[in-house]
Amino acid sequence: MQTDFTPAQLADPQMVAAEAVIRKCVHCGFCTATCPTYVLLGDELDSPRGRIYLMKDMLENERTPGPEVVKHIDRCLSCLSCMTTCPSGVNYMHLVDHARAYIEQRYRRPWPERMLRAVVAAILPYPARFRLALQLARLVRPIAPVLARVRMLRPAAAMLNLAPAALPPQASLTTTNAHGPRGRVVLMQGCAEPVLRPETRAASVRLLERCGYQVAFAPGEACCGALTHHMGREAQALESARRNVDVWSREIEAGLEAIIVTASGCGTTVKDYGFMLRNDPAYAAKAAKVSALARDISEVLEASGLPARADVPALNVAYHSACSMQHGQNITAAPQNLLRAAGFVVRQPVESHLCCGSAGTYNIFQPEIAGQLGARKAAAIAALKPDVVATGNIGCAMQISQHMGVPVVHIVELLDWATGGPAPLIPAAAKYKYP
Repeated sequence: MQTDFTPAQLADPQMVAAEAVIRKCVHCGFCTATCPTYVLLGDELDSPRGRIYLMKDMLENERTPGPEVVKHIDRCLSCLSCMTTCPSGVNYMHLVDHARAYIEQRYRRPWPERMLRAVVAAILPYPARFRLALQLARLVRPIAPVLARVRMLRPAAAMLNLAPAALPPQASLTTTNAHGPRGRVVLMQGCAEPVLRPETRAASVRLLERCGYQVAFAPGEACCGALTHHMGREAQALESARRNVDVWSREIEAGLEAIIVTASGCGTTVKDYGFMLRNDPAYAAKAAKVSALARDISEVLEASGLPARADVPALNVAYHSACSMQHGQNITAAPQNLLRAAGFVVRQPVESHLCCGSAGTYNIFQPEIAGQLGARKAAAIAALKPDVVATGNIGCAMQISQHMGVPVVHIVELLDWATGGPAPLIPAAAKYKYP
């Protein structure tokens, strides 16, 4: 695509990166077939190609974004399915992230939106605040139907409806392998996952230690920054990234095989720290090293090999590949290979490339579209008649659980069970008398 940025504009490294992405687009339209919002809405401006035109015009002409442009950019899930499909290598992720930061700086949203976005940014990345907010949400949930009647307040209603009826007890982070023969790894603690599904972290520690790793946690670690990054709050996201780079750099100096992430949405962001901090002289090299060491847990487990147990039941497992896993990190086979090797029957639903509608905070800010995508994903999974749904991302697990009665677990819970750990809390596992 031809561009017309001025030399003054291209003095900005962020604009240089945006222009390079735009120039790679050849208008082919392959992306439209795999874009969830285009598939649902049929509007060219709700496709990657259409959004690239909008972003090009906005950035090139330094326009103040208007409500119509913001609407179409906001509707993007950042699922990155377009990047998997694109034959030209357009890095849509970097372009839309830059456009969101541009919008955040230059567009004044209606006050209910501003307030809700500020609340989300101040709560979700902080586990203690998030836990307290979920406990309070249960008390005010009865007013959600009232809020849903007012269009501007529907995101607040969606946020209340997403709050679980009960929270699991807090789990302490403990490890036992003092000297793993395979070396030392840091397991990222995360923010939403330990509050909503602490069993994921416990299963991950047991699995990694079973594979011969010494598992450590990094004191002072922060949220990865993904939630605020995709909201356009660039300064807050980069502050989180720098804090983690500092913390993990100290761990690297002590000797480290990998930084292991169990939520694929976080993993996609951590693996991009090298790009996010490329223009920061104090952090560019350190961030690149951190990104190079970041691994999804499925990558590490597949490379290590798991000691399988012979008496694992052949449960019918529907594997949901999170967008951040298959499109963001290009990991498609490892989770399924691990589950099959452990003895489970693994199947993927039709339209497995389409987003479930979670997409970080998308199911809060765009509840109608997220609801349609969630129902569509649930119907595709239900057609497989699974005993359980397995995924590698906490957001997907919560979103799919909203739309179907089949339990949704992280793949590590099934793999832990298959290698000697406790059975996950699912009906299909209850009849098996394993530890």
